[in-house]
Amino acid sequence: MSDAVPFLRTRSVVLSTLLSLICAGDAFTGDYVAEVFAGTGDRGYSGDGGDAVEAQLNNPFGIVRGPDGGLYICDTGNHVVRKVSSDGRISTMVGTGKPGYGGDGGQATAALLNEPYEVRFDRAGDLYFVEMQNHVVRKMDMQKGILSTLVGTGTAGFDGDGGLAVTAELNRPHSIQFSPGGDLFVCDIGNNRVRAVDMKTGVIRTVAGTGDRRTGADGVAFSTAPLHGPRAIDFASASGAEGGDAWLALREGNAVYRLDLVAGTMHHMAGTGKSGFTGNGAAAKLATLSGPKGVSIGPDGNVYLADTESHSVRMIDLSVDPPVLRLIAGTGERGKGKPGPALECAMARPHGIFVDVDGAVYVGDSENHRVWVLRKALR
Repeated sequence: MSDAVPFLRTRSVVLSTLLSLICAGDAFTGDYVAEVFAGTGDRGYSGDGGDAVEAQLNNPFGIVRGPDGGLYICDTGNHVVRKVSSDGRISTMVGTGKPGYGGDGGQATAALLNEPYEVRFDRAGDLYFVEMQNHVVRKMDMQKGILSTLVGTGTAGFDGDGGLAVTAELNRPHSIQFSPGGDLFVCDIGNNRVRAVDMKTGVIRTVAGTGDRRTGADGVAFSTAPLHGPRAIDFASASGAEGGDAWLALREGNAVYRLDLVAGTMHHMAGTGKSGFTGNGAAAKLATLSGPKGVSIGPDGNVYLADTESHSVRMIDLSVDPPVLRLIAGTGERGKGKPGPALECAMARPHGIFVDVDGAVYVGDSENHRVWVLRKALR
């Protein structure tokens, strides 16, 4: 009997460990239901004034909730920013639908844009968006409807650090976000840098990246570390000019890093650097990502990713140690999904992602020309 006691204890520990792994792993992933929020699934530009679910979109990317309660969408292929109001109706807020670069100083609805990728709001409630092909960040005064350029000259390049942002050069900027202190951060992907604009002075500077197309080591100073394709950025909520952490998704680097803004260091959080779709339910650092192009911090503190080339939505679960990567939506294969269980909803290169205050996850399913909303299933 004495020989059996250690065996029984060991067996109990093993069973307990397996149960913990199951609870922490893929068993988590059946929680979301996918619903169509906007778009018929057919590419086009139609529907303004009507229900968003009956409108046509063309490669929706960035998404964010505005201070007026509307959901703002970068309808990238149509070269416009659109809004879905609280009653579900869609309208165009910026752009004519034709590509170009013009309209500063006039009404935003008469302006020409070229592939707006992400949209954000500042503390005053004004709208900002980044245009990848025009190499600029522009602003819409929400009270007057007037458009202006905040960052960039319209010419691709790397120039202007230490001077006014409006005279600086960017190279294919992709993502923007305001820091807790109010500075505007820009993923300047063609320059493999993250840059920031002091919104009080208008001066631009490089925050992270050296311009080299490789990824720096874990725990190093991000001001002197190389970055490989810094594609998407969001901030953990915190107060103070230097408070909070920035979360940075590297598209070509197939990884996610946390930038500690107080210590000035970057920390590897997810992805091995190799492209793939492995590791769901396991340690996030050991998982493979596939070209992540969107990141959003949820109200639960977890980090949600549009993992573009694996056609899925994945999440870095920070409630466990070490953090675990979880699959939220998508099958890992390109497809045209239907409403229902999110894990059965095939997607096609999603780019934009936004997690609302209630935990609902909005996804720009770009090449399916739809925006999905993922909600926790009732049990």
